[in-house]
Amino acid sequence: MTVLPGQGSDENPRPGYLCIEKFMRDAVGARALQSALELGLIDDLLRQSSADFAALAARSRIDPRGLHLLLGMLLANQVIEERGGRFALSAACRTALEYRDLLEAQLDFASLVAPDFLGMFSTLLVDPQRFFETSAIFGLFSYERCFEPTPENILATRRWMHFTTVLTKYEAQACIDHHDFASSRRLLDVGGNSGEFALRICRAHAGIQASVFDLPLVCDIGMEHLRGKPEAARIAFVKAGRARDEFPSGFDTVCFKSMLHDWPDREVGQFLENAYRALDPGGTLLIFERGKFDPKSQPIPYSMIPIMLFFRSYRVPDEYRMQLERIGFRDIDIQVVQLEMPFLLITATK
Repeated sequence: MTVLPGQGSDENPRPGYLCIEKFMRDAVGARALQSALELGLIDDLLRQSSADFAALAARSRIDPRGLHLLLGMLLANQVIEERGGRFALSAACRTALEYRDLLEAQLDFASLVAPDFLGMFSTLLVDPQRFFETSAIFGLFSYERCFEPTPENILATRRWMHFTTVLTKYEAQACIDHHDFASSRRLLDVGGNSGEFALRICRAHAGIQASVFDLPLVCDIGMEHLRGKPEAARIAFVKAGRARDEFPSGFDTVCFKSMLHDWPDREVGQFLENAYRALDPGGTLLIFERGKFDPKSQPIPYSMIPIMLFFRSYRVPDEYRMQLERIGFRDIDIQVVQLEMPFLLITATK
């Protein structure tokens, strides 16, 4: 097993998008930033090099006392800086705003599920089933709503797909950096969501034709997501049924990206067996999945609350290795890519 360091070496630089973490370490600072984005204060400061309090107040919906409080919180969190009575975005914040879609998605995701952590963390520790049945995060990821195209189901599915799509947009590059897809020609992405992972791979490798295998509403929304993109012509969507469908076959690469942690061991074994059958002889299985994290290695930041709540779902590498060996895969290779938490990059050959 190869462990790839998260702190930058020349060979394995720390992904640039992780610079947003410093602004989401605690709930108070993150909430202040979220409000500054929602209320247009960040955009106001983006449009100019600096502004004094009176100018900001004149253009803001926030009353003077509220603005004074918010500016103070942003100063404390190093979102802005003050010089000579004028306020400006910090250089670090301007860099973080290059990844604004990810920053806003993580802030929204954390604020949505923070009540789960604050109100039901003890329940999660002692009665996970009850937590699953009553929490916002597991209500959000309701796959049963991904079959019938009712307005309510479409809205709910779009909401969680937005989070997963933005995360995948940035996480996919780490996989592409550490696995060579150049020999792939026909790729199947199982549980491929909006097609964002397939899109990133196809964008990096012009010779790949990809298929995304997922639930019906997910595929419909995914096709909308890719519409108009040059790579869309090389990406097909295949709708799965309610049963544990066999996968389409005839692929030289089958991928699972951030999908297997959703399922118990028995179902994971079935998915991997289906993948084996879907692969041509000599084909490659690829798993890119969050692994177990060490809670004592560093304090868990506010932005990680949604990920942390799934702590029972993340596996150690040998759990995947045993399944793959049982099925008959060979040449199993495991890398650990350190992003905001460990990601397992596992490949195996049929």
